[in-house]
Amino acid sequence: MDAIANALFWLDYAAVAVFGATGALAAARQRHDIVTFGFFAAVTGVGGGTLRDLLIGAPVFWVQRPGYVLVCLAAAVAVWVLGPGGQGRQRVLLWLDALGMAAYCVVGAAKAAAIGAPPFSAMVMGVLTACFGGVIRDVLAHEPSVLLRREIYVTCAAMGAGTFVVLQMLGVAGTPAGLAGFAVAFVIRAGAILWNWSLPGFPAHKAPD
Repeated sequence: MDAIANALFWLDYAAVAVFGATGALAAARQRHDIVTFGFFAAVTGVGGGTLRDLLIGAPVFWVQRPGYVLVCLAAAVAVWVLGPGGQGRQRVLLWLDALGMAAYCVVGAAKAAAIGAPPFSAMVMGVLTACFGGVIRDVLAHEPSVLLRREIYVTCAAMGAGTFVVLQMLGVAGTPAGLAGFAVAFVIRAGAILWNWSLPGFPAHKAPD
């Protein structure tokens, strides 16, 4: 159990760092200064978890452990020094973001469930944890929000968190349920990246005049 807890601890920090780096990259595309890099990175990295903790009435995680914000700032500095990179680095970051999203949808649902949130609410908290930081980042950077992209993203988080919650309701232990939720979210997101999976849009012939 100690090994599992230690792995989850480092995965948590790694996911925050990856999300922070995506925030810094958004600042880089807008050619902002280093302070804005840090702000974008911090908001993106801890935004989802902050909203989750506020909604479920838990202590905000990074207030008690400021290392999370420091990791975001370190990611911002790394992007500033190394530059936004070409398509190859952007592609690697896209896959790392998929890993972070898959982990965070389960982590968010698990934390909400642990304090007694109903199953559906726990699933929603998982989605918010995985996606809300990116929503704030896109709004600040004046970029299309993850909520508005045809390529599925939020759906992946919902499926992963939902898988975890349902398995927990069926009596499956936390670790296998979490691994299953992570796998479902990541596999669906991988399909979206590789094959541009998307949900059907509203039919054009039904749109209002």
